[in-house]
Amino acid sequence: MRRRRGSGNDEAEVDMTPMLDIVFIMLIFFIVTATFLDETGKDFTQPPPPPDKDIPTEPKPAIVVFVNGVNGCAVDGIQTDCSTVPLQVEKARAEKAGAAVILRMDERAKHRIMVDIKEDLDSTNTDSKIEIIPATDI
Repeated sequence: MRRRRGSGNDEAEVDMTPMLDIVFIMLIFFIVTATFLDETGKDFTQPPPPPDKDIPTEPKPAIVVFVNGVNGCAVDGIQTDCSTVPLQVEKARAEKAGAAVILRMDERAKHRIMVDIKEDLDSTNTDSKIEIIPATDI
C-alpha cells in the first residue's frame, strides 16, 4: 500500500465563538453579583480662619509659682514660704479672675517641693501647668 502524500494542508481550525460567549456570560455574572463597598472619604479641607472679632485682644492673666535652685518659692515674683504657696495662689486668683497657674521649677530644686505644691493645688481643683527650667536659662 502506498501512502498518500498530501499537499501539507493539515491545519485544523478551532472555532473560538463558544468560548468567548462563555467568558462574556461569566463576566456579566460576576459584575452583577459583586458587592461594591460604599467607602466614604475623609475631608481634609481646613476650616476657614475665625473672624477677627472672635480673637481675644488680651491674653488671660497667669499666676506664676517659681521654685528656684535653692528651694525658695515665689508667687508672682513675691518671695513666700513653700508651705504657704497654695494660700498665696488662692489670694492671687481672687485678684485675677480666671487666671491660669504656671508652676516653674529650676531643675536643681527638690522635686518633692513641686509635687507637694501640685498636690495642694489639685486638691483645691486648681488647674496648673508644670515647667522645668534648665539651670543654664536662669
